[in-house]
Amino acid sequence: MPSLAKRTITPHVIRHTSACHLLQAGVDLNTIRAWLGHVSLDTTNIYAEIDLQMKADAMTLCEAGQAQPNRQWKEDKGVIAFLNAL
Repeated sequence: MPSLAKRTITPHVIRHTSACHLLQAGVDLNTIRAWLGHVSLDTTNIYAEIDLQMKADAMTLCEAGQAQPNRQWKEDKGVIAFLNAL
């Protein structure tokens, strides 16, 4: 791939990229841990980072923008702005 010609692609980069793509595809972190051969999830967390789309999907699940009478924090515009900025 010409766009990668000037970049250094190491085994670490391949592992990191693979872990991120697996996470984005919805593979659970424990399965990614096993695939990478890690003993601890703490080690896998180094590779598995969420992207902006995953953050947006999580916010959608929480319905942070819709106020509910029994959820006073949702009426606080500062809290909602902070959550939407994540």
